[in-house]
Amino acid sequence: MPVNSVACKHIVRVKIGKQVLLKGTRLKQGMRVTFRWPKGALATKLRRTRIGWTVRVPEGTRSGTVSLTVRDRAGRRSNKRRIRVIGGGAKTVPLAGLPAAFRGNGMWIWYLSASDGGDLDAIAARAHRAQVSTVFIKSADADQLWDQFTPALVLALHARGLHVCAWQFVYGKKPAGEAAAAAASVATGADCLVIDAESDYEGRYVSAQTYMKALRGAIGPTYPLGLTSFPYVDYHPGMPYSVFLAPGNAQVNLPQVYWKEIGGSVDAVSAKTVAHNRIYGAPMAPLGQAYHAPARADLTRFRGLWSGYGASGVSWWSWQAASETTWTELSKPAPAPIASSDPGWPVLAKGAKGDEVVWLQQHLASFDGAVPIDGTFGFATKATLKSFQAARNLPATGETDAATWLAVLALPIRTVAWSN
Repeated sequence: MPVNSVACKHIVRVKIGKQVLLKGTRLKQGMRVTFRWPKGALATKLRRTRIGWTVRVPEGTRSGTVSLTVRDRAGRRSNKRRIRVIGGGAKTVPLAGLPAAFRGNGMWIWYLSASDGGDLDAIAARAHRAQVSTVFIKSADADQLWDQFTPALVLALHARGLHVCAWQFVYGKKPAGEAAAAAASVATGADCLVIDAESDYEGRYVSAQTYMKALRGAIGPTYPLGLTSFPYVDYHPGMPYSVFLAPGNAQVNLPQVYWKEIGGSVDAVSAKTVAHNRIYGAPMAPLGQAYHAPARADLTRFRGLWSGYGASGVSWWSWQAASETTWTELSKPAPAPIASSDPGWPVLAKGAKGDEVVWLQQHLASFDGAVPIDGTFGFATKATLKSFQAARNLPATGETDAATWLAVLALPIRTVAWSN
């Protein structure tokens, strides 16, 4: 919206993902631009373009009236301008269809001995009071099994009325060995397995493909498998989400929505998580923050928000770090679902890089086999996207928006054999 337009004299109306043109003094490339509303705020960076100083409304921004400010490195803040944000499109968030062990409430256990002293009766009693139906217990680190996770443990917790899910932290340095350890965890009788892939796995596409092929070959195509990782996909462009969550691999996405650790509100962090994870199509069962004493109101709001998004399962990190206050709050009846506005879709345009671009290219390759699958949004990707948009009677902008993503994701995906 040009600053000298008639509309700007009143209030700018702009869609999530679209650009706002700013005017002012002492503006500089990369300045922090904050979009704030009563229950949240998201920030992005100011850019100098051929038309002037612009900023995109970030995915996850709430629809409605939002205030916009610019801040420099010294912390000095501009005057506040209000804009009217319009939602990001059809609210088709893939959250339903979870395997049984991922439904309901779950709690994660790192060290069994540090969780109610490892007393299984005490663990079961506390779990039932808090309406926890699944315990996620660490079974392996890389290719090393943990002796706390055994068939006897699984049987004992089953006998006490709990689902038991194994989880493994992976690094990608020994993918075949990690897959063998994961398969051994499944062989204990666990109801599901979650792969915990974080910073060490960024950029390791070959390892992810090797690991998933070996693991699925060992446990079969239908065993309940989940991925837990960073919630902000765009902040971790080298994470191979597109491999772990590819068709036939992990069926469930468990983003780590640690709002207090991230430094944002429950609303803002949750909305941004939904906006960037929805493209992978896997049902989401978010992992909430129970450590560092989150506010009781935040725990309740997290449950209500994700219920409003349609999530049929949430879990919490972690048993040993949760305070008695947190346990008490989680023991309360589930709050009513909270309705929220559509959080938007990732806006990818020329110059974008990372796994979201890989995912886009893998789908576009079904429309035009010549499109490169390299994680870089270059001239060829833009041209292919514009052709696709025109073929679907969509505005041929060469950028992704809600309608474009919905059309692209309806295409079959072309897998690629990654190489070093």
